[in-house]
Amino acid sequence: MIKVGTLAKIRRLYFRDKQSIKEICRQTGMSRNTVRSWLRNPEMVEPKYPARVVVSKLDAYTETLSLWLKADSGRGKRERRTKGQMWQALCELGYTGSYGRVCAFARLWKIQEGLAAAKGAFIPLKFRQGEAFQFDWSTEYTFIGGIRRRVELAHTKLCASRAFWLVAYPGQGHEMLFEAHARAFEAFGGVPQRGIYDNMKTAVDQVLAGKKRKINARFEAMTGHYLFEPEFCNVASGWEKGIVEKNVRDRRTSIWHRAKDRRWADWAELNAWLAEQSKAAWAELNHPEYPAMKVADVLQDEQTQLMPVPRPFDGYVELLARVSSTSLIHLERNRLKPLRNLCKQLAFHSLCRQL
Repeated sequence: MIKVGTLAKIRRLYFRDKQSIKEICRQTGMSRNTVRSWLRNPEMVEPKYPARVVVSKLDAYTETLSLWLKADSGRGKRERRTKGQMWQALCELGYTGSYGRVCAFARLWKIQEGLAAAKGAFIPLKFRQGEAFQFDWSTEYTFIGGIRRRVELAHTKLCASRAFWLVAYPGQGHEMLFEAHARAFEAFGGVPQRGIYDNMKTAVDQVLAGKKRKINARFEAMTGHYLFEPEFCNVASGWEKGIVEKNVRDRRTSIWHRAKDRRWADWAELNAWLAEQSKAAWAELNHPEYPAMKVADVLQDEQTQLMPVPRPFDGYVELLARVSSTSLIHLERNRLKPLRNLCKQLAFHSLCRQL
């Protein structure tokens, strides 16, 4: 394909500088037949070429894929399908092409629709084995006991081996936070030297200047029990714990998308399934820094550098509660009767039945 500037150079060398065709071919690197064909034109004409027609196996499915991409652009981030899920859905419709062609079409569609976001550059963090873990929560939904419930999913991930552990809870209270750590350390076979968190309310009572934090007393007691040092990210700086942030996204598409539409009898059944899926992923996923090794292989090496796991931390929380004139205790938007008064009422009702 010859550009207009090249054609103009050929005409200048031949008509103005009186260069031979052989010399023009030497300077431009073009064949003699090409140079002669363009010099036969009496006038300077811009070269025109027919548009290249690329036939792809995806052509019959571009309209369907465009509709899917447009529908997902209006959904929340956690509700969108991945390119891999779209590729599998197209294969069920009869598509026999590659996954890469679907990704290329999706990238071009986002650029044309003005939805492509500019990417920033970040320096990847390096961690020694046994040095640190990262913790985060994600909010999901599934059916438990026949009711669609909101699930707070605890993600704990070792920074060196990339082994992760998932536990589902109905809330993000201290009791759930402490048990999530106990289960993760037991699964990992040890405790790292420090933990990296965002500024969650169960851990930080007040954010002070810089990296200073007023740490929750009960949370600090938990860190002292397991002997690891807590470290908190700057405000609105999720990339400082990007390993677990990426884990939230990856597990949402690789594990949770199979859990959200299933029916679970109770929380114990769901957590048993999540434990199986986490261990299975260790044996399937390649380590990002050592592609020849699986996550389970690197975890086996990292376990030698972890601190031993003590007994689980007692997750009780002491709170001062107000008791009303009708003997109701107001606690976390609930009104509870003290156990002593409840026993007295049960004894009174039992005595009335006997009479």
